[in-house]
Amino acid sequence: MKLIPLFDRVILLPKKKEETKGGILIPSVAQDKSQIATVVAVGDGQTAEGKEINMKVKKGDDVLYAKYSGVEIEDEGKTYVIVRQADILAIIK
Repeated sequence: MKLIPLFDRVILLPKKKEETKGGILIPSVAQDKSQIATVVAVGDGQTAEGKEINMKVKKGDDVLYAKYSGVEIEDEGKTYVIVRQADILAIIK
């Protein structure tokens, strides 16, 4: 990937949603998009009101992010999402 996030931005690679239990197939356009992703790249952080805001996530973390946040981009056949760190709700351990 040739994208480098700036400030408090994080680039995520969403994980594909698993098929429903019970064998019911739902068309991809009718499915909700996944909110779980892997962190691909992290910005350097930001300064706000004289205080430094450090990044809490790192490359390789699996995270849960807000459903309608970020900007989707495509690079080399993969769809990535760029979000602010504040849009990441939790780190999945």
